[in-house]
This record gives sequence, structure tokens and C-alpha cells, in this order.
Amino acid sequence: MGKAEFLSPKAIGNRIKSKGLQKLRWYCQMCQKQCRDENGFKCHCMAESHQRQLLLASENPDQFMDYFSEEFKNEFLELIRRRFGTKRVHNNIVYNEYISDREHVHMNSTQWETLTDFTKWLGKEGYCKVDETPKGWYIQYIDRDPETIARQQELEKKKKQDLDDEERSAKFIEEQVRRGKEGKEGETSFFTELKRENEEEKVAFSLNKGPSTSAATSAKSSTSLGPSALQAATASVKRKEASQSSESKEKKKKSALDEIIEMEEQKKKTSRTDYWLHPNIVVKVLTKRLGDNYYKKKGLIKDVQEKYTAIIKMVDSGDKLKIDQAHLETVIPAPGKRVLVLNGGFRGSEAILDSIDEKKFTALITLDSGRLKGRKVDVPYEDISKLA
Repeated sequence: MGKAEFLSPKAIGNRIKSKGLQKLRWYCQMCQKQCRDENGFKCHCMAESHQRQLLLASENPDQFMDYFSEEFKNEFLELIRRRFGTKRVHNNIVYNEYISDREHVHMNSTQWETLTDFTKWLGKEGYCKVDETPKGWYIQYIDRDPETIARQQELEKKKKQDLDDEERSAKFIEEQVRRGKEGKEGETSFFTELKRENEEEKVAFSLNKGPSTSAATSAKSSTSLGPSALQAATASVKRKEASQSSESKEKKKKSALDEIIEMEEQKKKTSRTDYWLHPNIVVKVLTKRLGDNYYKKKGLIKDVQEKYTAIIKMVDSGDKLKIDQAHLETVIPAPGKRVLVLNGGFRGSEAILDSIDEKKFTALITLDSGRLKGRKVDVPYEDISKLA
């Protein structure tokens, strides 16, 4: 009986039946062929091609089993890494997702008889953290990628640096409080009882008002000098009062709170971080690992995960990618377009690009948000990117 034509009802029916997963007992791992029923599997076992595969496997069965075991292990771990990351998840959930692909390597062709044995082996070899609960076995992937380890070390180093900054700030505040207390103690006045040495002597109080007394004496003495001298004396007194008030303001010490606020503002202006990803900015892909279709193509950041990873939507194809910031670069638009400041003291501020200085590798922007709206500042190329 000849094979049905491509568009015949029988051929269409056969393709519909072959879609999806079939029964495992009618699958031949050596030939990687799935049969739909017992009769088809029996005919396949009697075929010459299957007999040749059995002869090859009988010569070195351990080699074939090791190959299928390695393939199963690599695909299973790759699924955990991409789909679940380092989250703790039930092993059966991962296995169900793995077998949803009809081209997967079946477990009955590997060295592990059950999923529990495979889970225990992953924990023993150090690929995953495994633990048994009343609900079953749970696994957690251990990421040993050099880039991930380097990123974790950078995060720990930054946390330690932040803690050191907090400790310095706390010591600075304690020093300011101590200095304030010492100043108050030095300025404390002692009150004594008012005693009169001679009972017959009258008690007289001299109320000295500073410049006003000199003004009064000058006014008395100036009565004989005329009105011009009186005006000159009063003007000199006013000048003295103004100079004394300005000197007192300059000599007034800053409070501890003002010094802390000034220090924090200065720190914010000079602070920079090693991460710059922000949602709703346009970036360019620099890696060829994802294929030539995405290399040097632009995409829009939809979401940022753990500060260093971005979910981007490609502008041309609309595909969504998860990619590290090391494989992305910023996009500088034409002058007059809106940009977002990604690093430095103005991080997170929206601005308008005015001009570009190619010699200094800087861009002149006008801030368009925040308290400094309308202010023009120079920032490096890599600190701005086109705003969607």
C-alpha cells in the first residue's frame, strides 16, 4: 500500500495524530522514533534499520548509555537555569516541563531508573541543592558561571562599602554630638547670690546696650557741634551695627544636622554605581551569542531584574530577550530629543539633549524634571540614553 499524498485526508489525519506526546512504551530511543500503537512499534522493531542500531549498541552499550545520560543531564540543568534560575522548585514540576518537548531524551535510556534517583545524584555531584519534604523532593540550582560569581563578588564588595560609609556617618554624627555637648558645658554660667557689702550703699544697675550708649553719648556731645555732626555720628553707629551683625552670622557655627545634609548632597553628586539599567530606555545589543538577527539591533527595556539584567523588546522583530547589561550599550539620539540620565548625581532625571562634544566625549543636556529643572549640565556619553 503506497504512502498517502501530502494533502490527502489520511496524511492530514496522520500528522494530527503524531502531534504532542505519545506513549513512552512505543518509543525507540536508539532510533529516536515514536510509534503511535503497538503494531507500529512491532513493525519498527522488525525493521532492518532498527536491527543495525541494536548491533551497534550491543558492541559498546555503556558508551551509548553514558551519551544519553549526559544529554539528559545537560538539558535538564539548562532548563532549570533558564526557567527557574536559583529558585527552589519541586523536581516533578521541572521534569514535566522537560518532557513537554517531544524530542527530549527519555529517562529509561539513561543510567537513572527514577526521577528520585536522578535528583539524589544531582545533589551528590553538587549541581543542585536537594532536600526531601513530605510533598516530595525539591531542588535548587547552583549557578557556577564565572560571570555570575564575579557579579556576586562585586555586589558583596559594594554592600561592604555601603556599610563602611554608614559606619563613618554614624561616627561623624557621634563626634558632632560630643562636640555640641562639650560646647554647651563650656558655656554654662554659674549664678551667685546678690550680696551687699555695705548696708548703707545703694545698689545701682548699669544697663549697657552696646552701640546705643555710644550713640547717646555722641548725640549729647554733638548738640554743640551742629546737625551735620549728629548725622555723621548716627551713620557711623549704623555701619558698626551692620558690620557686627554680619560678623556674628559668619562666626555662627553650622549645626551637626546642616553638616550632615551638606555631606550627603556632596556624596550624592559624586556617587556613581556599576549598574545603569532603567526601564523605558532604548539600548543596542552588542553580543553575537544570540545570533546575527539581534547583533547591533535596538531594543526597548521593559523590565530590570536584580539591577544587572534587562528584559528588552526588539524594535524590529518584537522579540523579547533577557540579557545582561554587559552585552548592551546606550543609544544617543539627535539633539533636541529626550534622554534619561543613567548614572551620577542626576541619576533618574529626564532631560533634553542640546549638543554633543566629540572631543571631550560629553553631552550638554537641559534637565527637564526635579528641582533643578531648566539647568544645563555636561555629562559623559555613557551616562545618558534615548528615552522611549
